[in-house]
Amino acid sequence: MSVQRYVKKGCDTYLTYLLDTKVFKSKIESVPVVCKYLDVFPEELLGLPLIKEVEFTIELIPGTSPISIALYRMAVTELKELKA
Repeated sequence: MSVQRYVKKGCDTYLTYLLDTKVFKSKIESVPVVCKYLDVFPEELLGLPLIKEVEFTIELIPGTSPISIALYRMAVTELKELKA
């Protein structure tokens, strides 16, 4: 029985994708931008950057809704043309 029949009958279906990470190892030389600017990128990447504490927050008042305003004003003729 094909997968499509199971889906049509309402059966639960799952998709898995396996990748052997030992076989597939991406190389930095395979990225075109890196090849173009070899003097900018180091030979060995030292890992991920350190986790830093958040320095900026916006305090929100509970129960308030987001403000919905136009990003910029537009002439009526331009607005009609845009909506058409």
